[in-house]
Amino acid sequence: MTGQEPEVLPAPEDSRRQVLYWRLLARLFDQEEQATLESASLAVVEDIGLPAALLDPQVSVDSIVQRHPELATEFEGLMVPPESAPEGAGDDGRHRAAEVRRAALVSKVLLNVFSSGSGTVTAGQLSRWQSDAGWLERSLGREPGELRGPRAGGIGPELGAIEADLVKRMHLREVLADPKLAAQLTPSMSLIEQLLRDKNNLSGVALANAKALIRRFVDEVAEVLRTQVEKSTVGALDRSVPPKRVFRNLDLDRTIWKNLTNWSPEEERLYVDRLYYRHTARKTTPQRLIVVVDQSGSMVDSMVNCTILASIFAGLPKVDVHLIAYDTQALDLTPWVHDPFETLLRTKLGGGTDGTVAMALAQPKIAEPRNTVVVWISDFYEWRTEPLFESMAAIHRSGAKFIPVGSVTSYGRGSVNPWFRERFKDLGTPVLSGHIRKLVHELKTFLA
Repeated sequence: MTGQEPEVLPAPEDSRRQVLYWRLLARLFDQEEQATLESASLAVVEDIGLPAALLDPQVSVDSIVQRHPELATEFEGLMVPPESAPEGAGDDGRHRAAEVRRAALVSKVLLNVFSSGSGTVTAGQLSRWQSDAGWLERSLGREPGELRGPRAGGIGPELGAIEADLVKRMHLREVLADPKLAAQLTPSMSLIEQLLRDKNNLSGVALANAKALIRRFVDEVAEVLRTQVEKSTVGALDRSVPPKRVFRNLDLDRTIWKNLTNWSPEEERLYVDRLYYRHTARKTTPQRLIVVVDQSGSMVDSMVNCTILASIFAGLPKVDVHLIAYDTQALDLTPWVHDPFETLLRTKLGGGTDGTVAMALAQPKIAEPRNTVVVWISDFYEWRTEPLFESMAAIHRSGAKFIPVGSVTSYGRGSVNPWFRERFKDLGTPVLSGHIRKLVHELKTFLA
């Protein structure tokens, strides 16, 4: 006996898991293969009965699942933390073996999404990445596209940044000119931004394909936002309007209560001589909603979301919606506010920022301040700060509701000029945080 504690060696499963994760890290930070890690990982994957294609970054998760359908359920919720850890020594071996298998699948998803390479990107490569990103979202317990769309959060900004980089590396005009390649594209905010920036340089088939992609994206976002708007309250009941005497409005409880005096104990019957109906009409005062949105280069996401949101509110009864976009010039988009697709085609993204030109269009539209709400979406990095803020304060003092919004993005993030932020706070109109759901709630509260 030497008196020394015996050396505790890691279990074989722990060593296997470490090999897989070391390979993942090596591949993420260095595109070159590490021969030792590659051969060791291949041995692990084959030994646990998984396909060797899991280690090939050129093979999509879709391809893996098509060849091995039984793996689809394993990818679903793969990275969702378990509610409780396994208990009991008898389960320890199985748990360790399951963790090795999990490491192989996790490595596949992460490597395919976060190792996006360099150089020119084809339409097929972008489509494959979007599919793999969808599997990453599934593995996190989310719907495909959820972390990159209007409800995004968590790692959404990181995924969005990778996707934007891939789009920028595409020869987009050549892809759009080929119907087969264009059909492989999946609409995303990054892709729509590039299409809107480049639309004046497109024609013929390329322009038609670009419009089709924009239309698809607009419809998808509109469906989400319309649901959010419909879930909000829409005004108090108007009891001055007689209820419609139809069966679906029948107030059965009140009818029974009011006719209890007609109860016949001998016959055990209730004779009803009057029916009562529920009021369903709601008070709707004509309201004017003026949306002013900064269309400079930093506000593309806001421009797209607000254009769609304005069209949805324009479809509500007795809501008069006006839409103004600006950079160093202002454009009144009100004639097209009901069609966000046509509105976006008329925007011109980029340039500087001068809100005073937009204010010159917005102020004359405020006919009845008490029935008017002005939503101003911008990061407020303005050229003429003092005069613009004074005119905004004047709108607030007039009795109109003024809502400054830092940005209206899918991720709820956005930088706001601190100078404006402090003055809006002092004015009693603090800047709303950037998530679009908060703006929907604020607008519905005012219009109710």
